[in-house]
Amino acid sequence: MSTTTLALWVAYGRNGVVGSIRHDADGYVVTMAGADAVAGTYPTLEVAKSALHARMAPGSDWPSFREH
Repeated sequence: MSTTTLALWVAYGRNGVVGSIRHDADGYVVTMAGADAVAGTYPTLEVAKSALHARMAPGSDWPSFREH
C-alpha cells in the first residue's frame, strides 16, 4: 500500500530544518528532523504546525514553514 502526498511543508528554525508536515489522505503528518517515526497525524495544518512547534526545544521561536 502506498500513500500519496498531497503537499509538503518544511519547518525551518534558527539553525536549519527542524521538521516537516506532509499532507496525505490521513491528515497532516508531522515528522521531526532526524526522527525515525512520525510524531503524529493532525486534522488541520494549523494544528500540525502547533504540534511541531511544541516538540521543539523549550523557548524555541516559531519556525518558518515553506511549502515544497
